[in-house]
Amino acid sequence: MNTSIDNQGNIYDNDALSLLKGVKGEVLEYTSGIVRIRVHPDKLLETVEAIVKNGEVYLRTMSASDERSVEGCYKLYYVFGIDKLRKTIVIETPLCSDKPQAPTLINIVKAIDWYEKEAHDLLGIEFIGRRLYRFVLPEDWPSDVYPLRKDYTIHDLMKLYKPRIIERAKEVEAEAAVIIPIGPYHPALHEPEYFELYVRGEKVVDARYVGFMVHRGIEKLGENMKYDQVPFLAERICGICGFVHSTSYCQAVENALKIDVPERAHYIRSIILEIERIHSHLLWLGVALHLLGYDTGFMHIWRIREDVMVLAELLTGSRKTYGLNLVGGVRRDIDIGKANKCLKILEDVGREFKQLVEVSVSVPQVKARLKGTGYLSRNDAESLSLVGPTARGSGLARDVRRDYPYAAYKYVDVKPVVYSEGDNLSRTMVRVDEVFQSIELIREFIENMPQGDIINKDWEVEPGRVGIGSVEAPRGEVIHIVRTGKYSPYRWRVRTPTYQNLPAVPIMLRETDLADAPLTIASIDPCFSCTDRVIVLDMRTNSVKEISIAVFTRRGLSSIR
Repeated sequence: MNTSIDNQGNIYDNDALSLLKGVKGEVLEYTSGIVRIRVHPDKLLETVEAIVKNGEVYLRTMSASDERSVEGCYKLYYVFGIDKLRKTIVIETPLCSDKPQAPTLINIVKAIDWYEKEAHDLLGIEFIGRRLYRFVLPEDWPSDVYPLRKDYTIHDLMKLYKPRIIERAKEVEAEAAVIIPIGPYHPALHEPEYFELYVRGEKVVDARYVGFMVHRGIEKLGENMKYDQVPFLAERICGICGFVHSTSYCQAVENALKIDVPERAHYIRSIILEIERIHSHLLWLGVALHLLGYDTGFMHIWRIREDVMVLAELLTGSRKTYGLNLVGGVRRDIDIGKANKCLKILEDVGREFKQLVEVSVSVPQVKARLKGTGYLSRNDAESLSLVGPTARGSGLARDVRRDYPYAAYKYVDVKPVVYSEGDNLSRTMVRVDEVFQSIELIREFIENMPQGDIINKDWEVEPGRVGIGSVEAPRGEVIHIVRTGKYSPYRWRVRTPTYQNLPAVPIMLRETDLADAPLTIASIDPCFSCTDRVIVLDMRTNSVKEISIAVFTRRGLSSIR
C-alpha cells in the first residue's frame, strides 16, 4: 500500500489522496479503503466531475439524512467506488435546514436518477436542474409530509395518511374495503411488478417500469430498534437472500464503531453467504427454465436445491431467515461434524448440478431462447453502475468480494465470473459458474477456519459515527450505510442490487421478441418487495387485517367483484 506519515504520526493512503487533487473540501477520514470528504453544495458538481474523470468509477449508493437535530442540517452521502484502486470515496454534503437544495448530478452520473427521486420524495430535498415527481410514495400522499424526516414517527405517519379508499368507503357507508390488486400487480404473482411494453409487430420497441407499489418503511422502523434487533429486521428485507442484508448492516455498524470481529465469525459469515448464493442461483435457474418451457429442468434443479436448504438448516437451525448475525459476530458456531457433513452434501450437489447443466444448456430450444436475447452492452452497464451477474454478463468484472473484500474473502482469491456477450445466456452462465465457484470457496473456508471466539460483545456506541457495509449478494452488491445514534441507528440506508439494476431492464427489452420479455426481465433476478397480501379495513372497528393472498387462491376469485 502506498502510504506516508505526517508530523503527528498519522498514516495516509497516498493513492486515495491522489483522487482528491483539485477537489475543494474538508477531508474527514482517509484509510486504506475509505476516503471521506465534506463538500459544500456549491462545489459538489466540480468535486464529482473531478472524481469521475479518474475512470472506472461507479456510484455504489447515495443516502439522504435528516440531521437537523444533531448538526442543524440535512446531509447527502454519495458513495463512489474506484475499481482500479479498490477504494471508496464518500462525499458528505450538508444542506440548508430551511430549504434543502443540491445540484443534480444526473448529467454526470446517470445512475443517480432513482436516488435523487427517492431523496426528494421521502425527505423533500430539491435537486436544482431537474423536475421531480412522486416516485416511492402514492399519488394521494400529503404534499408536505416527508416520512424520513425526524419530525414524524411511524405512528404519526399512520395518522397523517389515509388512503382515498377509506374516505370513499365512508362515503358509500361500506363496512369494509377489500383491496384486490389486479392492475400493476396481480394476485397470482409472487411480487408486485409493472412494466409497460410498447410493441411493433412481435418486437418490443420501448419499455417503462413503475415500482414501489409496496413500501414497508423498513429504514424508518430501524430507527426505533436497538442495534442488535435490527439484524433480524434486515434479514426480512428479502425472502431469498436475507442473510446478505443482516451481514451488511452488521458490517456497517462494525465499521462505524471500529468493532473488532473475531476471525472465526468472519469465516462463518462467509460460509453462510456462499450457501445462500448457491440456493439463490439454483432457484433462479429453475425459474428461468420454467419460463422457457423446460419444466423437467426446473424440477430437477429445485430437487438439487433442496439439499442446499437442508444444509442451511443443518448449519443455522433454519432453512431460511437464519437469525445468525449480531453486531460483533455470530450467534452459532459450526463444529467439525457439521463441517464435514457440509462438505459431503456440497460434493453431491456439485456432481448432480454439473450433469444437469450439461443436459439443460444443450437443449436446442433453451439455447435458442437465451442466446442473443436481452442484450445489454458493457457501456450501458458501466454508465448505470450495474452490479452482480447483470454487470458481469456484460463483460464488467465487478465483484465486491474481490474489489472491496470483507469477512473472510480477504483470505481467498475470488475471480469474478465474466461473460462478455451481454445477453440472457451470458447472465445465465455467470450464475451456473458461480455455483461451482461457491462450492470451492466454502470448502476453502471450512478447511482454513481458525479456532476462537465467534462474537465480540465488548463494544460501546459512539453517536454520530458513519459506517458502510457491503456484501456481494447473489443478485449483486448490497450496501448499507449507518449513522449511529445513542440507542438506535440514527439513519439506516439500504441499497439492494435490484434497485441498482432495474433501470437497465428497459434497455435490455428493446428489440427483444415479446415472447422473450419475461425471461429478459427475470435475467436480473429482480426482487420487488417480497410481500404478497391484501388488506381489509374494517370501518366499524377501525382496525386493519392482513389476509394472505393464498386465502383467495384457495377459495377462488369468482365470488369477489
